[in-house]
Amino acid sequence: MKKKLLGMAESFLFVAGEEGITLAQLATLLECSQDSAEDIVNALHNDYEQDEKRGITLKSYGGSYRLVTKSEWANDIKKMLENPKPSTFTQAALEVLAIIAYKQPVTRVEVDDLRGVKSERALSSLTGKGFVEEVGRMEGPGRPILYGTTDFFLDRFGLTSLAELPPLSLDEGDSELEDTDLFMTKFQEAFSIQDEGGQGG
Repeated sequence: MKKKLLGMAESFLFVAGEEGITLAQLATLLECSQDSAEDIVNALHNDYEQDEKRGITLKSYGGSYRLVTKSEWANDIKKMLENPKPSTFTQAALEVLAIIAYKQPVTRVEVDDLRGVKSERALSSLTGKGFVEEVGRMEGPGRPILYGTTDFFLDRFGLTSLAELPPLSLDEGDSELEDTDLFMTKFQEAFSIQDEGGQGG
């Protein structure tokens, strides 16, 4: 039974991502007491720390537990994330990132409308990787979440502010970015050029 609860807890923590889970939330999900939930997270933490084959561990931040990468792999992870190129993203993720970068703050529905397809998975991936975050809510029915890029996005693309985003040089008639193909082409070209220049320094 304990192994099953450990597996369930690990699954919940994985799905929760950066938001993490409090002991109270975990106890509710596992249908157990908070003391039992604490025993479970402690057991998970010990498993991660004692197993050298595991690249992740469990940490508590502000009362919430999150799965994080182990500190000994920090430099290797940094190398992996440095100087990202458009090719490191799926086409869908790149499209969503481009739209958010230039249209922010923007709702998922607005991104969907511009792309003509659903963007939930790509948006979730970008949020999980730290390139995109929630920046507020739009006034109106349902108060949909507004998304914008993060400081991590600026850092990984070699920008100090959004003002340094490469100009797309779209015609005035394309102010609403209706021509998504042209928009995407210019975005990819802009970052390809910038990437090559950054490597030379």
